[in-house]
Amino acid sequence: MPVGTRGAIKYLSAADYAEVGARIVLGNTYHLMLRPGAETVAHFGGLGKFAAWDGLTLTDSGGFQVFSLNPRVDDDGVTFKSTYDGSQQRFTPEGAVATQELLGADIQMVLDVCPPLPSPPDVVRLALERTSAWAARARTSHRREDQSLFGIVQGGTSESMRRESALRTAELNFDGYGIGGLSVGETRAEMLPALAAAIEHLPKDRPRYLMGVGDPASLVEAVGLGVDQFDCVLQTRLGRHGTALTTAGKVNVKRAEFALSDEPLDQTCECGVCRRHSRGYLRHLFQVGEPTASRLVSLHNVAWTIALMSKMRSAIVDGRFNALRNEVLAVWG
Repeated sequence: MPVGTRGAIKYLSAADYAEVGARIVLGNTYHLMLRPGAETVAHFGGLGKFAAWDGLTLTDSGGFQVFSLNPRVDDDGVTFKSTYDGSQQRFTPEGAVATQELLGADIQMVLDVCPPLPSPPDVVRLALERTSAWAARARTSHRREDQSLFGIVQGGTSESMRRESALRTAELNFDGYGIGGLSVGETRAEMLPALAAAIEHLPKDRPRYLMGVGDPASLVEAVGLGVDQFDCVLQTRLGRHGTALTTAGKVNVKRAEFALSDEPLDQTCECGVCRRHSRGYLRHLFQVGEPTASRLVSLHNVAWTIALMSKMRSAIVDGRFNALRNEVLAVWG
């Protein structure tokens, strides 16, 4: 799921989302509730209509952004300052549900506690306990039957706490399950066992969503473990600075060696950028500070990643996923 934090994927429009084959786009509750406000989004008919996007939408709870602000946390919720005007804000599990019901996304996430890694076991334990308690409160307060509600599993890199959190969250019978608190500083070798421990105890007939992960190696490894959904800002963050995702690895198109290159970013990519533009042209745009450069490489990166997900889906159906996994890891591992 490409990330449209404030109601748009950076440098892209709803027309672009459709062109690259996106089916669902993520928005951020924290930012949207502060600007333009959840009531304003509701006035326009919800996030999808507000952005003129005909596909599906998901809003995260804003918990990750809130906890990056070092808020005051208690058993009832969190108190924090707005990054826009410094005003004091209060967020509770029930408030997160009500705000996201106004935002009107097809899928909303419960408010969770996302501890930084590494954290002492007692910090991870408290985050797990509060996340579980808040999930139950969110489940009770959720009213919109046309909007799915996903629970979130925490537990740091502890396999035992991941299992416990997954079991406790699954007992609440959510429409889907997010796995949060990973890819926040730990290595992939630390992440994967914790992820596997959680996946083992989440229902196979509900979507399982690894939050905030989007590098190709982690995508293919997580799909191998049974993950269905992902979101990440990596694609557009790299694209804004001239780095393209390709079947040969990362390519920084700003490098001097591409000044006279008539090759596309990726010979195997069928996106509009690769069909139309050369590396030499894209390098020129970056050299002269043309914003179109960031837009085009971001567009390619999102398209390339969605195509990779499609390849994985086909490989699973055809029984050749392990071969594709090995191909991806040989480049990106």
